[in-house]
Amino acid sequence: MSVSTLVTAERDTEAGTLHQRILNDIEGKIVSGEWPIGHRIPFEVDLAREYGCSRMTVNKVLTQLARAGLIERVKKSGSFVSQPHTQSAVLEISDIRKEVESLKLPYAFNVPRVAKRKAQGADRLLLDVPVGTAILDITCVHLAGGKPFCLEQRLINLSSVEGVDQADFTKIPPGQWLLSQVPWSSAEHRIHAAAADATTAEQLGIAQGTACLVIERRTWSAGAAVTQVRLTYPGDRHALVATFTPSS
Repeated sequence: MSVSTLVTAERDTEAGTLHQRILNDIEGKIVSGEWPIGHRIPFEVDLAREYGCSRMTVNKVLTQLARAGLIERVKKSGSFVSQPHTQSAVLEISDIRKEVESLKLPYAFNVPRVAKRKAQGADRLLLDVPVGTAILDITCVHLAGGKPFCLEQRLINLSSVEGVDQADFTKIPPGQWLLSQVPWSSAEHRIHAAAADATTAEQLGIAQGTACLVIERRTWSAGAAVTQVRLTYPGDRHALVATFTPSS
């Protein structure tokens, strides 16, 4: 190998290392929340000056971040931290924590309501249990990057889910607890659009009347009702995907 080839290889290695450093730095600021949604990324010329590299290197980094969905590049305006947008499978019971982590954002949750009570008439229709059945009524707000991501409103049939009334929902969200503890044999999904009412809007940090995507699901285990949940997402942040084959 000639001297000139060695020098070129060394420069390529340095460029690759610097590319990764810039990528890691910007991604870290986005994922940590230091640069929130809508934050303007420094201009290419400024980043090139900061890192002592060419604008081409910076451009490649920003292009990679845009393809990953972390930033949005707007012609003549610059680059901005993107609004998270995730998707889940229609025919699966997804883990909301994994949905958030797929966006490369830190996940958190809070549970403002856990109430043990007897099922009323409306609950009988939702959960498929007789009136008077002991149920657990839970509200959980899932967060992505410190901001509301999904509102979970759940009813659990205490007679078919052993130990749930002893679960510590300050440490694990109810949906994740159920997936890990209770086998389910059948499920029903109902998907529709709804305008956020005052309570939903407050919990999701959106304006009242905002269009939302709502997934309502019931699950059973060996014929016994397990849970009914209503998951509400701001409509511009979530999509549903179904994979299927032709019917015979």
